[in-house]
Amino acid sequence: MLIDDERLSAADLLWYAEAHRSPIDPLSTTFEQIDVVDAYEIALINIRRRLAAGESVYGHKVGLSSEVMQAMMGVDEPDYGHLLSSMVYSEDAPIDSARFCYPRIEVEIGYVLGETLPGEGCTEEDVLAATEYIVPSIELIDSRIRNWKIGLVDTIADNASSAGVILGAGRVRPSDIDIGGISAVLFEDGVEIARGEASAVLGNPTKAVAWLARTVAAFGVRLEAGHVILPGSCTRAIDVHAGSTFRADFSGIGSVTAQFK
Repeated sequence: MLIDDERLSAADLLWYAEAHRSPIDPLSTTFEQIDVVDAYEIALINIRRRLAAGESVYGHKVGLSSEVMQAMMGVDEPDYGHLLSSMVYSEDAPIDSARFCYPRIEVEIGYVLGETLPGEGCTEEDVLAATEYIVPSIELIDSRIRNWKIGLVDTIADNASSAGVILGAGRVRPSDIDIGGISAVLFEDGVEIARGEASAVLGNPTKAVAWLARTVAAFGVRLEAGHVILPGSCTRAIDVHAGSTFRADFSGIGSVTAQFK
C-alpha cells in the first residue's frame, strides 16, 4: 500500500506521460508496494483533474475481460476505466495516431444505459433492464507504460489503458437479440485480420457490465443513465497504423469504422 504522496507522484508521472507522449517505466517497478486499491485511486486522481478541467464522464469500460486479452497482456483478472468526453471519436473523421504512445483497437459491444444501474448487488437482469440499446463499437486503447510492459496495477492506474471510443450507427434493444451469440469480424483496409464471439467476454458481455457496476460502487462511482459501457473485447487487440481504416462487422447489430492518419 502506498501513502498519499506516493499515489500523487504516480499520478503525476502518468499525467506527464500522456500529455507529452513520453512513456514511463511500469509503476509496479517504480513503486514496489503498489496494490490494486492504490492503482484505482491513482487513476481517479487523474480523472478528477480532467473533470476539473472541463471534461465530462461519457461512460466506463471493462478491460481484460476475455481470456485472449488477459493472456495478451499478462494479467489474470479484469479491470475498469473511465471514458471521458474528449475520448469520443467519429466514424467520419480520421484519428491522428500520433496523439498516442502505442495505440491499439479492440472490438466491443457497447451498452447505452437508459437508467442508472444499482451498485452493490447489480445483476445481469438489472443490466438488461437498464440498457436502452446496444451498439457496435471500436475501443481505442493506449499505454502510457513503455512498450506495454504492464501488470494489472499498471494498467489500472493508467485508467485501464483507455484512449477512445467510436460508435457505429446500429441500435438494437437487448430484448431483440441474444447478446452472447453475437459474433464479430474485424477488417483492416478490407482484409480480415481478426474474428471473435461476444461469449469470449466473461461468457456474456452483460455479465461484465454487472461486474463493473458492483466493482465501481466500492469507489463511489455509479454507471448512470446516458453512459456508454464497454464490456471488453471480442477479439485480441490490434496495433494501429497511420493510414489504416478498420471496420468491425457484428452479427445482428451492424458495423463500425475507425480511420487513422
